[in-house]
Amino acid sequence: MAYDDIEDIEYSEQKSLNFDLRGFLFKLLKFWKLFVISIAIGLFVAYSVNDRKQNIYRLSSLISLENDQNPFFTANTSISFNWGGVSGKVGKTIIALKTRNHNELVVDSLQFYIQYLKEGKYRKEDIYKKAPFYIDIDKNKGQLLGKPIGVKFLSNTQYELFIDFENDKATTQKYSDKSVQSVAVPKGKFSKIFEVGKPVDLAFAKFTLNLKDDVAIAPDSEYFIQFLNFDGVVNGYKGRLTVAPYNKTSSSILTLALSGNNKQKIVDYLNATTAILSTTDLERKNQYATNTIKFIDSSLSIVNTELKAITDTMNAFRKQTKMFNVDEELLQISEKISELESREEENQSKLQYLSILADYLRTKTDYTKIAAPTSVGIEEMNIAGSVSKITALAIQRQELEQLVQEGSSSLQELDGSIDAEKNVLLETIASTKKTINIQLNRVRQTKANLQNRLNDLPEDQQQYLKIQRNLNISQEAYNVYMAKRSEAAIVKAANISDISIIEAAKDVGGALIGPNKNLNYMMALLVGFFGPFALVFILFLLDNTIHGADEVKRLSKIPILGLVGKFEHDNSLVVHEKPKSAVAESFRAIRSSLQFFYKKTDKKGGRTIMLTSSVSGEGKTFCSINIASAYALSGKKTILLGLDLRKPKIFGDFNIDNNTGIVNYFIGDKSLEEVTFKSHIENLDVITSGPIPPNPSELLMSDAMTELIEELRKTYDMIVLDSPPLGLVTDALELSQFADASLFVIRLNYTKKGMLELVNAKHKTGELKNVSYVLNFYKHNKSHGYGYGYGYGYSYGYGVYGNAYHENTKKKTFVDKVKNWLKIG
Repeated sequence: MAYDDIEDIEYSEQKSLNFDLRGFLFKLLKFWKLFVISIAIGLFVAYSVNDRKQNIYRLSSLISLENDQNPFFTANTSISFNWGGVSGKVGKTIIALKTRNHNELVVDSLQFYIQYLKEGKYRKEDIYKKAPFYIDIDKNKGQLLGKPIGVKFLSNTQYELFIDFENDKATTQKYSDKSVQSVAVPKGKFSKIFEVGKPVDLAFAKFTLNLKDDVAIAPDSEYFIQFLNFDGVVNGYKGRLTVAPYNKTSSSILTLALSGNNKQKIVDYLNATTAILSTTDLERKNQYATNTIKFIDSSLSIVNTELKAITDTMNAFRKQTKMFNVDEELLQISEKISELESREEENQSKLQYLSILADYLRTKTDYTKIAAPTSVGIEEMNIAGSVSKITALAIQRQELEQLVQEGSSSLQELDGSIDAEKNVLLETIASTKKTINIQLNRVRQTKANLQNRLNDLPEDQQQYLKIQRNLNISQEAYNVYMAKRSEAAIVKAANISDISIIEAAKDVGGALIGPNKNLNYMMALLVGFFGPFALVFILFLLDNTIHGADEVKRLSKIPILGLVGKFEHDNSLVVHEKPKSAVAESFRAIRSSLQFFYKKTDKKGGRTIMLTSSVSGEGKTFCSINIASAYALSGKKTILLGLDLRKPKIFGDFNIDNNTGIVNYFIGDKSLEEVTFKSHIENLDVITSGPIPPNPSELLMSDAMTELIEELRKTYDMIVLDSPPLGLVTDALELSQFADASLFVIRLNYTKKGMLELVNAKHKTGELKNVSYVLNFYKHNKSHGYGYGYGYGYSYGYGVYGNAYHENTKKKTFVDKVKNWLKIG
């Protein structure tokens, strides 16, 4: 592989891999207006959000969970449940706090479905307890949902209710049963005056408005009342309430947190949810004792009735027989029989309880209402423990039913535990009944033996002793039940909730979590900056135009011969009419550079220079005219050839008629002298294109073109060829064989980078020789390294020439004007 080929490959790789970071940074600077506008818009949006959005607060409270149990009757028996330890109770408490039933109780107790509002800067603000009045609603009547009811105080005793109904129907809700109804209302504006403290009875609302104590209300002050859907309020608080362990080491301490717009409401809700949770927990904890007291009360009723009847019988017997006592020995025997009968009664009560319990376990599914076995004197730990476990599991199942569907795995697991414990309890009951029956038979045998000793007594004494024994038994049973009831009541009264408040919720200032104003401003700055940054980056990547000399040097090894700036002028004759301008100086610099270039050639006669470009509108003709003018003004006899046969142009600046031109010479219609015109610039002749031929390429490749150049070399020192654009037609390549030097005009911010690939390819293959670049429309820019601090332009511009190959008559749109202001593209 040749050295030049290797160099070309390395150059190509460098072009494809090199990202113009410096150019990109200066591109960003060029769009500074867009950045300023974008950041300003972002900051304005952030300010609007911060100003309009309601503040969001987050408060919390701490609660502790303990397992406190109270003994019932004996130290080994309890009517309080073991809920599976503290960790088990923590999980159940978290679930309970998130249940709908619990949050319904909290919302209902606080009546958070009633809002007290006042007109604020952007919206109606919830003033909650700051309202100078409150309302007592009739929960059995429907209250208007979702639409604020205006309250305008006329005085401290009168107020006006007002509301604007858009339809003749409205939705109301009864908070007693949470039912929703549709009612008829007067369409349009409604207003009515009421007395403070007097009931308001309307189709859409029923309540009584009362003033708070020691609160003065300014006349004509307006407030609003709004009733909310109960279920919606509950769901809102239920979703925002978070419950979590305080930390890993203190699993029995829970943190309750709630967010909202009103701090006082958050405080009240957190404290109310803790109070209701504690009350509910205590009720569940006392449920076993409550069941026991109910059982004892029912038994006491029966014993009391029996005691009263036996007492009446004894009084009647004594009154009839005048017998008030018997012998001491007989009395002792009778007391022993009474003791045995009490034991018999006690055993029968146990058997009856066990039979009822066994039947209850077999036929019922709700095991939360079982009384304690100790209420009838059953002290067996197995039975008492099993009953306690079954009751606790049953209550746990009731709570779980609120959270999961029937048939779920968790419920099935609980049912399995209940069934297993129930089967064990039934076996224990059967075994215990056998033991009690044995004891009962022994008592009855002993009682029968003693009874036989009394059978020989007179009838009246036997009757007396019998009545006395029944009376003693009933009295003892009554005393036992009363004692047990007192013990159960003491246990119930001594019970405390396992849930205690460590730190109640309180508004101590702060607690603001949103909106994060600093973050919003920071986001506005970031979005305001990176939005235009991304846009500029995309435009930079998509932009395939040439912006500076450094890009030309990076994309091509062809040298840059000169730079031509931008200059406002009425025509293209800048060198002739503005010889002291910087643009004129730039063309003289190009002329000097060409002189050094021509010294390398040894051709005889005049020198030729061809100017071409990639497409129309790049200033090729402008450069041709002024380079020709520069040579002519330097004393060189110069001729300018208009070889762009498809769209003649150069004649306009010289006030020459284009009816006759080089085309006439090619077809033999005119001689060279007849198509050559003297310009008003000394030493400068012009040959225009003439009429547009149907075959311009064939004419330029004809022998007449060769003869023309040879003839002109004999007469002129400089021959300037204004050729067609290289990127549109192949005429320029045909003409390059006649050029001692070729200038490819690049208009910055207009010429496409891909055109340099075409020039590189033609130059490499030898089709385009002795070529150099001229950068037109150059403006000094530090991002592109060097250049002149001036420019040029002409009023008729490149549009006329551009329309020769690209028709573009579209008017500027608003977007185009904005782009022009922002200098996009």
